Amino acid sequence: MKLTSSLAIGAVSLAATASIRHWMGSLDYAVDYEDPSVDPVDPRYRGSKIYVFWHENILFPLALRGHSNIFMLLSRHFDANVLGSVAGMMGFGVVRGSTFEGGSVVLRQLADRAARSNITITPDGPRGPRRRLAPGCVFLASTLRIPIVAMGFGYDRPWRFNTWDQFALPRPFSRARAVVSRPIAVPPDLDRQGIEIHREGVERILTRLTDDAEDWAWSGKRRKGQRPVRREPSRHASWAASLEGPPGVPIEEELTRVFTTDDGAIAPGDGRGRPAA
Repeated sequence: MKLTSSLAIGAVSLAATASIRHWMGSLDYAVDYEDPSVDPVDPRYRGSKIYVFWHENILFPLALRGHSNIFMLLSRHFDANVLGSVAGMMGFGVVRGSTFEGGSVVLRQLADRAARSNITITPDGPRGPRRRLAPGCVFLASTLRIPIVAMGFGYDRPWRFNTWDQFALPRPFSRARAVVSRPIAVPPDLDRQGIEIHREGVERILTRLTDDAEDWAWSGKRRKGQRPVRREPSRHASWAASLEGPPGVPIEEELTRVFTTDDGAIAPGDGRGRPAA
């Protein structure tokens, strides 16, 4: 059913927001940061970021990082009307549109936001294919000259919807885990080949981190350096985003780190954005 009236959208959004807060508030959260300062609630956080995660896991950051000076990029499709309203109620800013279709207006809006705010994108949304990273986030990072942070989320045996993204609904009181990359530098003014190299690299990193988070949530094991995480606003992101932050690491360096196992071996894939032979 399409919701077109503002009254219906508002009523559904209000109910959805209350349900998300109650449902997601029951989970046991933990996160594995390589660089904790990428989190806008960390006191060392500086500089705008583009946060990316798969569409199926949107409830995770939605529940935890409202009021942290983050704008969500959502499509203009009617399917995103309720999500946009819920995001606003949860403490996120919203920009509607695509970086490619009618992108000049959206790009100007995002450039204005990125000067003093963070941006978050589900790069396989709004219609897939699932876990296939569209190049928009790389184009945006190259144009705006701000780094990308890939966030892998996982739950312990969640329920899955029969949707294009296999949307994940965690079981109440289950484990929720996140594995987060370092800031990834994207060179300015990339050509098509450069965008594709970085698109493929970020896709591989994001998929790897998501698989890792799901395995961790399922196993129930503790990790060295894991941190508890809870819903909280950022006390300083409103001004710290406008300061100069770390430039980020090259894509090749982060691929090598993510795909290197604890014993120093290279996990499947060669760590350079190409499948293993």
